Amino acid sequence: MIFEIPRGASVQRVAQDLQAAGVLDHSLWMRLYIRLHPEVSHVQAGEYRLDPGLTLPGLVALFNSGRIVSYPIQFVEGWTFRDVRRELARHEKLVQLTAGLDDAEIMARLERPGYHPEGLFFPDTYYFHKGMSDLDVLATALRRMDQILAEEWEKRQEKLPLKTPYEALILASIIEKETGVPYERAQISGVFVRRLQKGMRLQTDPTVIYGLGENYRGNLTRQHLRELTPYNTYRIAGLPPTPIALSGREAIHAALNPAPGKELFFVARGDGTHHFSVTLKQHQEAVLKYQVRKRRADYRSSPPPSASQSTSQQ
Repeated sequence: MIFEIPRGASVQRVAQDLQAAGVLDHSLWMRLYIRLHPEVSHVQAGEYRLDPGLTLPGLVALFNSGRIVSYPIQFVEGWTFRDVRRELARHEKLVQLTAGLDDAEIMARLERPGYHPEGLFFPDTYYFHKGMSDLDVLATALRRMDQILAEEWEKRQEKLPLKTPYEALILASIIEKETGVPYERAQISGVFVRRLQKGMRLQTDPTVIYGLGENYRGNLTRQHLRELTPYNTYRIAGLPPTPIALSGREAIHAALNPAPGKELFFVARGDGTHHFSVTLKQHQEAVLKYQVRKRRADYRSSPPPSASQSTSQQ
């Protein structure tokens, strides 16, 4: 069972609550035990998991240890900040301080005023206890991303077309959304880095989809590719203005350590992998082969199930 000690509760109050919960036959036994062992008279507030067969000394030791119940919450690679907010709101044990706040207000509360929140929170499993807030979890994920990004930036290749860690994070988010199988991350990064170096547009579907926002209904059209948004890399040069999703360490590492090669194009085969091409002619032939002739009803660019939608280079 889960037993909660309220903040500021006395030993007498805790003993009475244990009796009311049926854990102790009588509160007197705990009061007497504490009187005989004053060194364990300090109990810490929080939720505790009481296992069957727990003795009175073990019970008091648990309340002194502060080993309170923790709950997991997971942020997934490829999620948007909207997904993160939805997941935070789902956990009833979290104090919901961001409810009713817009993204800018949340970033101000996190002492990053003026920052766009997209992609700034490291995807991982975090643990919280009752009484913590959604802002506490976000602050932890934000610090974690700062740490990972700084570590990977120090290990970057030379002569990359990325001027800042933030630009690396933007590229990493695109790689995260484009990658169907982990071993292709460095190859995909190599394509994007070479295109940036040559002044070619990235022409990557996930950025277009992100820029469409709620207007995207699951089917990317030629009209969408022509629509001018700050994120449409078919229309704009260079990187989009912000990341488009959460990036894991592997995607960040790939962005900063692209695989060598000459390939400038890739197209999804439909099984989660991609075909890479050096020339436009080769790419057009691959598009014809994989996206026209062999297109199937269950065609996809990344293996399901996935919390994010990955699309192929056109």
